[in-house]
Amino acid sequence: MKLKLLQVVPLLALGLFAVVARGQKRIAPADMRSANQPAVKPAPAAANLAPAPDLLIGPGDLVDVSIYNVPDFKAEGRISSQNELSLPMVGSVTVGGLTVEKAEKLIASKLVEARLYNDPQVSVFIKEYATQGVSVMGEVQKPGIYQLLGSKRLYDAISAAGGTTPKAGRYVLITRRSDPDHPEKVPLSSDAKSMENNVAIGPSDTIFVSKAGLVYVVGDVKVPGGFVMENDRNITVLQAIALAQGIGPNPALNRSKLIRKGPDGPQDIPLPLKKILASKAPDVQLQADDIIFVPNSAAMGAAKSSATSIVQMATGIAVWRVP
Repeated sequence: MKLKLLQVVPLLALGLFAVVARGQKRIAPADMRSANQPAVKPAPAAANLAPAPDLLIGPGDLVDVSIYNVPDFKAEGRISSQNELSLPMVGSVTVGGLTVEKAEKLIASKLVEARLYNDPQVSVFIKEYATQGVSVMGEVQKPGIYQLLGSKRLYDAISAAGGTTPKAGRYVLITRRSDPDHPEKVPLSSDAKSMENNVAIGPSDTIFVSKAGLVYVVGDVKVPGGFVMENDRNITVLQAIALAQGIGPNPALNRSKLIRKGPDGPQDIPLPLKKILASKAPDVQLQADDIIFVPNSAAMGAAKSSATSIVQMATGIAVWRVP
């Protein structure tokens, strides 16, 4: 029975970070902005095997100190801005910047020096970390700074932020406090292999969950919306129209447009959709954040819609994730 439980627990953990439900799933309106991604380095092959770094005691942390089998010795206090903790019969001890284990040894040595105890078994417990928060940003339910006590890993931090959103991409960027100029790019997926990428997270690390690419189909189609480019896969115009469940009843196919982001703003590109549907023109490869606009032949001024107005139309539309 114990073996079976150990096999099930990792699977339950994986469920917290699954970003795709089978079938279509409607999510919040998409963000049309693009973000510049920093230069990244791949996560080391042995990163998942390395132990998580010890958290260091810092100013503002709430610390509880006790001695084994000495119930009369009990102290609780916050670390001062000078990294000091005030203890009875000993006075101020500088424990800021130390691990819990080193702080225990230091306090024990101070008690011995003061000739209060011969061999005290000191226990230091950090009740509240004030300065060692892990920042979790990007496509998570509750972005913010989280105090993760003890040695934690990537999925612990994402879970603390409520898990990923349906718009989450397939990787995360981890910026280490010890090496801020070289963030690590770690794959994130819902299959069993994702546990191999559950790397150790250190104090003050920053985790950024990427956003998947989106393409939009608006206008006279059956299901207008934005569609996630799953695993950053390529999507063509015909595939996007299929995801929108086909053309509507009154399309002006010859006046269709492709709106694509350019250096000077959105570009309005004529799209020969009628010829593409009839296999008389090559299918067009789409890029992330492309918008296909199919005007309605009965709507006044539909063909004169500007690129800006079409972008605004797509911004507030439903987004769908398709397996």
